[in-house]
Amino acid sequence: MNLSFFDQFMSPSLLGIPLVLISMLFPTLLFPSPNNRWISNRYSTIQLWFLNLTTKQLLTPLNKKGHKWALILTSLMTFLLTINLLGLLPYTFTPTTQLSMNMALAFPLWLATLLTGLRNQPSASLGHLLPEGTPTPLIPALILIETTSLLIRPLALGVRLTANLTAGHLLIQLISTATTTLLPIMPMVSILTVIILLLLTILEVAVAMIQAYVFVLLLSLYLQENI
Repeated sequence: MNLSFFDQFMSPSLLGIPLVLISMLFPTLLFPSPNNRWISNRYSTIQLWFLNLTTKQLLTPLNKKGHKWALILTSLMTFLLTINLLGLLPYTFTPTTQLSMNMALAFPLWLATLLTGLRNQPSASLGHLLPEGTPTPLIPALILIETTSLLIRPLALGVRLTANLTAGHLLIQLISTATTTLLPIMPMVSILTVIILLLLTILEVAVAMIQAYVFVLLLSLYLQENI
C-alpha cells in the first residue's frame, strides 16, 4: 500500500521510452499560436492580461537592468504554473514533483544571476558575504556562513517546490483512498471526507499557483542583488 502511494511520482514510460518530455511540452499546446491580430478571441485576451500582470509583478523589485530578464522570468512562471495545475488532474503526471527537474531549472538560473553580479559588480557581490561592521573575530565564521547560505539557494528552490507539490498529491491520494474505503462501511463519514477532499483540492490549486510564483520571485530577488 505504501509503495502504491508513491507510484504516481514515477516517470511514465512507454516501451521503455520515458514520456516526461512529452508531459513537459504538452502545456505549450494550450496556448494559442500568435497571429496578425492584436486580439483574436477571449482566450487570447485573458492570456495577454495574465502575462501582463505576471510580468508587472515579477519586474517590480527589479531595476531597468533587470528588465532584460522579463522574457525568461515570465516564460518560467507560465511554464511552472501550467505544469502544476495540469498535474492536479486525474491520471496525469506532474514533472515538478521530480527533484532532478526542479534542480535543473533552479541551478542554471541561480548560477546565471551569480555570474551576472560577479561580472558587472564583483566588489558588491563579494561584499554580501561579509556584513558591514562585523567584529574581526567573527569575520571567518560569517564568511563561511554566508557562503554556505549562498550555495544552498538553488537546493532550497528545488526542494521547496518538490516538497510542497509532493505533500499535496500524497494528501489528496490518502483522503481519496479513505473516502472510497469508508463509502460502503460508513457513508456519513465518507461524505465528510469528500468535503475535506474538495477543500484540500482547492487548497492545492492555490499551492500550485503560489509555489510557481515563489520560485520565480526568489530568482528575481537573487537577480536584484547582483545587478
